[in-house]
Amino acid sequence: MKENYDAELMRLVNEKNGHALEELYDRYIKLVYGFVMKFCNGNEDKTKEIIQLVFLRLWTTNSYYDPAQGSFVNWLLTITRNICIDYLRKEKRHTQHHQEELEEIADPANTVEQRVNTNDIAMAKNKLPTAQRKLIDLLYWKGYSLSEIAKLEQEPLGTIKSRLHQALKGLRKHLELEDLK
Repeated sequence: MKENYDAELMRLVNEKNGHALEELYDRYIKLVYGFVMKFCNGNEDKTKEIIQLVFLRLWTTNSYYDPAQGSFVNWLLTITRNICIDYLRKEKRHTQHHQEELEEIADPANTVEQRVNTNDIAMAKNKLPTAQRKLIDLLYWKGYSLSEIAKLEQEPLGTIKSRLHQALKGLRKHLELEDLK
């Protein structure tokens, strides 16, 4: 009987009935919250975000629940588990990518920098296009962050990061060429 009622609520959710979603939320929030909280090792912020994603998915994707294939609770927890896994994978990828960017941008043990003196760097920097030179000055010499530079230049952060990547690549190339002379 309860399974049929849950199936009816899901049918109404697919028809964008907000009261049906509220009722599902009220019925299962404690279960979903406990499951997600355990999955996130007690991190409340992540838990809240994931719960929002779970109920957003129910609302936006026309998810179909078939009572003949199992209980509603198991179906809902499967969706929740999949969202938890996706969330944690995405977070891990983002953290690794951010860490790699930081290492690339400000690696104090950079072997190129250890081999050259500041005059070589200044000469190599002068061979860069004006926009890249300006970016290097703002970032390394004046201490602006990449997002601050993006606001100053009125360009997307991705463009600034790409320009920095090209500038560092250009500096490396010019410094390696100087090394060969």
